Amino acid sequence: MKKIKNLLEKLNKNRSLTLLEYEQLISGYSKEAAEYAAALAVENRKRVYGTDIYIRGLIEVSNVCKNDCYYCGIRCSNKNCDRYRLTKEDILLSAKEGYALGFRTFVMQGGEDPHFTDEFLVDVISSLKSLYPDCAITLSLGERSRESYKALKNAGADRYLLRHETAEKEHYQKLHPENMSYDNRMECLKNLKELGFQVGCGFMVGSPYQTVQNLAKDLKFVEEFAPDMCGIGPYLTHKDTPFNNMPSGSFELTLYLLSIIRLISPEILLPATTALGTINPKGRELGILAGANVIMPNLSPMSVRQKYMLYDNKACIGDEAAESVNNLKRSMEAIGYTVVTSRGDRSLTGFITP
Repeated sequence: MKKIKNLLEKLNKNRSLTLLEYEQLISGYSKEAAEYAAALAVENRKRVYGTDIYIRGLIEVSNVCKNDCYYCGIRCSNKNCDRYRLTKEDILLSAKEGYALGFRTFVMQGGEDPHFTDEFLVDVISSLKSLYPDCAITLSLGERSRESYKALKNAGADRYLLRHETAEKEHYQKLHPENMSYDNRMECLKNLKELGFQVGCGFMVGSPYQTVQNLAKDLKFVEEFAPDMCGIGPYLTHKDTPFNNMPSGSFELTLYLLSIIRLISPEILLPATTALGTINPKGRELGILAGANVIMPNLSPMSVRQKYMLYDNKACIGDEAAESVNNLKRSMEAIGYTVVTSRGDRSLTGFITP
């Protein structure tokens, strides 16, 4: 434990480790190490953000996807998936309800659906910005061309979430069909950053064929790419995928990695993801206690929430739903945190402003 503690302290001081040191940190996981990492992470997060927790209104706009990723429940070859698309009116209504509940960031997430052209998205984004100029618009719609990203940015989109999935090309190819490219995924992230988006990346913990070395490269990628946001969660299986017999990822290791990412970047926006809340009923709260500071309740129409199933048994009703925002506030207050009505932009100062 002494060696792991020394590595955590080194990371806390320098915000950087070598690949080998990240491997040692991951391999040295223990309950004691996780508690120490969480204490350092919370200290850093409170220094930058105090006890504020930001909420994002998640609008799952479509479960139609042209891709066939081996791990995903909405992959194009899943014939059991009940497909849907939200209309512009559906999206605006979801945002209207969310705004009344106190949401000041809307996250439009969906599969790579060809129906969602630049023309359609520019119209929706422009309308949202016109109706809610005090809100941030986040997109999570997969890989698109640089020109497409530029058009969405010019329309008013503020942030873009694109999980890199894995920072190892060989591992990426084990999770995706041949027509998908690791190099293109990385090029998309580079383009988003250059175009001025607040950019989020991320990865699954315990995805099939993942090694300690893969995870170490993920952490090094987060360190070097320096995203504004990073979404990680345990890999969860879906019955209608080629990986349906693969084991799910570790909840405990995910919490530990959340703490480590907070030490890499004290200013990062770090969600306690839906996957955490799915695998453990207290996952959201434990994610916050490990260093996260963002929660993304679901604003999608109730009629489609159970159709956006990236993995089995996804939490999409009850306390994960936006209507339960008061329950969410109470659960955060019970552990010493406060849900705030704010866009929740990334702090660029590194400390709380007076």
